[in-house]
Amino acid sequence: MTHATVRRTLSRARWLLLALVSVLLLPWAGLALSAALQPLPAALATPVRSNVLVVDRDGQLLHEVTLAGTSAVANPVSLAELSPWVVPALVAAEDARFFEHPGVDPLAVTRAFGQLVWQRQVVSGGSTLTQQLARTLVPRRRSLLGKLNEMALALRIEASFSKQRILEEYLSRVEFGPNLRGIDAASRHYFAKSAAQLDLAEAAALVSLPRGPALYDPRRRPQLLERRRLRVLGRMAALGLAPPGALARAELTPIRIAQLPKAWGAEHLSFELAERLATTDAPKTRLLRTTLSAELQRSAERIADAALPSLAEHGGSAIALLVVDNESADVLAYVGSADYFDVRKHGANDGVSARRQPGSALKPFVYAAAMQELGYGAATLLPDVPRDFLVPGGRFAPRDYDQRFRGPVLLRQALGSSLNMPALEVAARVGPPRVLEMLHRFGFASLDRSAEHYGVGLALGDGEVTLLELVTAYAALARGGELLPSRLVLAEQAAASPEPARRVLRPEIAALLSDVLADDGARAAGFGRDSVLNLPFPVAAKTGTSKGYRDNWAVGYTREVTVGVWVGNFDGTPLRDASGITAAGPAFHDLMLAAMRGREPKPLFDASLLSVLEVCTLSGKRPGAACEHVRRERFVRGSEPAEACDMHALAQVDAQGREVAARCGVGTRILERYPDTLRTWAEAAGRPLAGRAVSATCPPERDRSAPRVTFPRDGQVFVLDPDGPERQEIALGASSSAAQLRFIVDGRPGPQRPAPFQQTLRLTPGSHSVVVEAEGRLSPPLRFEVSAAVPGP
Repeated sequence: MTHATVRRTLSRARWLLLALVSVLLLPWAGLALSAALQPLPAALATPVRSNVLVVDRDGQLLHEVTLAGTSAVANPVSLAELSPWVVPALVAAEDARFFEHPGVDPLAVTRAFGQLVWQRQVVSGGSTLTQQLARTLVPRRRSLLGKLNEMALALRIEASFSKQRILEEYLSRVEFGPNLRGIDAASRHYFAKSAAQLDLAEAAALVSLPRGPALYDPRRRPQLLERRRLRVLGRMAALGLAPPGALARAELTPIRIAQLPKAWGAEHLSFELAERLATTDAPKTRLLRTTLSAELQRSAERIADAALPSLAEHGGSAIALLVVDNESADVLAYVGSADYFDVRKHGANDGVSARRQPGSALKPFVYAAAMQELGYGAATLLPDVPRDFLVPGGRFAPRDYDQRFRGPVLLRQALGSSLNMPALEVAARVGPPRVLEMLHRFGFASLDRSAEHYGVGLALGDGEVTLLELVTAYAALARGGELLPSRLVLAEQAAASPEPARRVLRPEIAALLSDVLADDGARAAGFGRDSVLNLPFPVAAKTGTSKGYRDNWAVGYTREVTVGVWVGNFDGTPLRDASGITAAGPAFHDLMLAAMRGREPKPLFDASLLSVLEVCTLSGKRPGAACEHVRRERFVRGSEPAEACDMHALAQVDAQGREVAARCGVGTRILERYPDTLRTWAEAAGRPLAGRAVSATCPPERDRSAPRVTFPRDGQVFVLDPDGPERQEIALGASSSAAQLRFIVDGRPGPQRPAPFQQTLRLTPGSHSVVVEAEGRLSPPLRFEVSAAVPGP
């Protein structure tokens, strides 16, 4: 071969080599150019929008809430949050040279192409983790052009982000199961644990899923997943990514798939908190740790379900329950309705936050106002008698629920038996503005109208409040008068620091109210002994029934917890033959038992704040010599009564038991004296009244003292009312020991009059004189004036 021929042959070889190199490099150059021009997917600029895992205070799942705009469960993760086995297992399963290649693995691509040419079918795809992420972010068509676009996007992602960021995006966004995005969502779904808690066997199983999420579904094809997991563990061994001992244990560990997680209700709270979280600027915060106790929440929901049949007998269909820990103000159980998804019964309504009339459940705060403002105590005498009250729109004359009037009652019985008339009387004495102020201090923000709007009807629950407000207020009594807003989210996730406790009532008054509300004897007149409010441990409790029987309530507390129950209908339909004690009381009883399970009850209140004194059962004052019935009563120290009972008197009686003068008596009898507000009731009730049945067999001793005029007073001035009747009169009055006397007006004597000594006198303008005469003796004269107009200053 000539030199020229050799030179031409070498020249052709160089061109062929150059052409071959160009052919081999040109696609990669094209990919590089395409990658440079490729925009990053917009999704990478937005953090993964997570579903919200609502868990209880100990991390137990209560509900998994899919937020609006999401279709799959997606839990973003960072590498620091993962089990240390996840990344080695993932690399072994999907991309052994992940940390060496730039997003596309040339060796894997060449191998895949060679297998395609040699075997005329796709044996391996050659996709890297970055390519799989790119395909997740920008779905491609299954074509050569689609594959090239995927590779270009993978190069662009690798040029823009660190390997750590790429792994985090992959493990947060790639599908790990049907409707499951990210390894943490899959871990919680299949193993009921976070991805941080995975062992090697579990990590190898989960990283096997992206290859075929439906194919390797652990619940449908566990055998296929097991074979795939063993291959992953074998690759880890070959690559030296795990110690031999750990790999051997993992191969022998069976795959234990957890049961599908059961969401234990709390739908109302879960959905509300999750949507509230979705509006914040922390979209990656997907674990919402509530204050709820999963165990108590389950008990509360079972109690709600069990109450429905008996509630239906009263025409009711809805129930709401709430439990609060008194020390922390944490809500431990929250049931907005028995079934959130019951459309027919309007179950999506939240009975905990709905405004409803509370009935008598507000009475303790009315009496709290009287104790703080007027110095009332448990032994204060109150009238349970008929009367009417001025309210917005007119006057009304209420009655107690049993249509009875009990006359004189002590505050303890009035509150314990939930009597209406004494509560209204107290509200009238304190005044609606001060009653409303007390309610506002206890956190009843729903009462947002004026005191004039509510009037004394506040004592009977006019106005609307929420069960949450009611339980929060009663919890303040349990704390001795310190208010803490009820808390739904644990402090580390709360938007703001918890508010400090605020004193709203003196501790000794709160103690006295607690003592009254826990007194089964005080409730006996209204509810009988040993009602559903009576439990094996001290409980301060109160019921309420709204006007029209639309709402029934039961709420109460121990030192540890406060429990509240509302029953009714969300559409406002009244209940039948129901009250707080009959409709809400049974569920309250069961819920309080559940809330106190495992707790050692402490004393309900600090008894050292109160003194104990024996008082007359009728008057509430210190017992007098004639008091037959006494009781021990508690008082705020310094408020003990100083006066002895003046409602009992030991009187002399004749043989028929009628009251007589001491000199004529043949025996004694205890008689009663009542104030004017109770006199009419006492007479109608046939009480043994002093001065009512006086014997005529013992005439009074003659008294030769001079008679006297008792009305009018000397120098008194009367003014005729120009708008009054034509005849305006006064009743002259006198006293005398004589049997009869006569009035002498302006020198004109009138007829003889027996006791009581009175005479009607028509008023005429001018100056007048009055004298009385009895048995020849005259009283001192007195003068009075009658004016036709109001006298000047």
